[in-house]
Amino acid sequence: MDHKTFLSQLDTDQRASLTEKRDAPALIHLGLYWSVMIGLGLYIVSGLPMWWILLLPLGIMIAFHFTLLHETVHSTPFKTEILNKITGRISSLIIILPMDWFRYFHLAHHRYTNDPDKDPELKSDKPETLGQYLWHISGLPIWSGNIRKLIKNATRANNDPYVPAKGKDKIRKEARVMLALYTLIIIAALLGNIWIFWCWIVPSLLGQPFLRLYLLAEHGRCPPVANMFENTRTTFTNRIVRFLAWNMPYHIEHHTYPSVPFHKLPALHDLVKEELRVTSNGYVEFNKKYVEGITS
Repeated sequence: MDHKTFLSQLDTDQRASLTEKRDAPALIHLGLYWSVMIGLGLYIVSGLPMWWILLLPLGIMIAFHFTLLHETVHSTPFKTEILNKITGRISSLIIILPMDWFRYFHLAHHRYTNDPDKDPELKSDKPETLGQYLWHISGLPIWSGNIRKLIKNATRANNDPYVPAKGKDKIRKEARVMLALYTLIIIAALLGNIWIFWCWIVPSLLGQPFLRLYLLAEHGRCPPVANMFENTRTTFTNRIVRFLAWNMPYHIEHHTYPSVPFHKLPALHDLVKEELRVTSNGYVEFNKKYVEGITS
């Protein structure tokens, strides 16, 4: 069975249940997520004993705003659309990834998942040597790429094939607003707001490698076929990682039915688990096998 056959077998009640949007699950999830982050930040800026240990967990939580941004471009976390937009914009600003541009990029990825010619995610080659792997997971290429893309979108006409003509002005305005905000943030930091450095910049650099390790598992080493049960990987992991990633380790499930909100993905998994073709028992196992594949 492929993913299209599976979807065709879902009845009306199942579809309605799986795609039901609610505000409460995401508000609870986000409230807990941001409460922990704020607590870590306050501990760090207060200079309490061994504060520097908390830079890493704070950085991981900052980096994983990518998965929240990802959900908001699908408009699935919240039923109330303004909440999707607000949380998406905040996440976008935190991780230096323009929301409007990323929406076009990501929806093209869904439309052409793992198609070597059309999937924009594949324009950046996956690492094929140990050196490339270490460079990839360092996170430095993504920071460089995001900043260059932001500047390019602000100063030149966008020529990405997945961006429609009607979206080009919106993307330019978004990039210019973001650059203006970053300029103000840099000025604030130079004027003595040192917490910006210790609660955002340094943690973000430390946390990004963990996001790279996570994201590599989503499609890495999956075949270039149209069937979502084969071109995408679901990774079985613990509750902490699923919390950080808004249940996106259920990635086959997400690609099979993108309109299913994060809190309904476990239910979708229960329906489809016998059909999954590409899975991994954790991110350590996946990356271990990945490295073995490029060093053997």
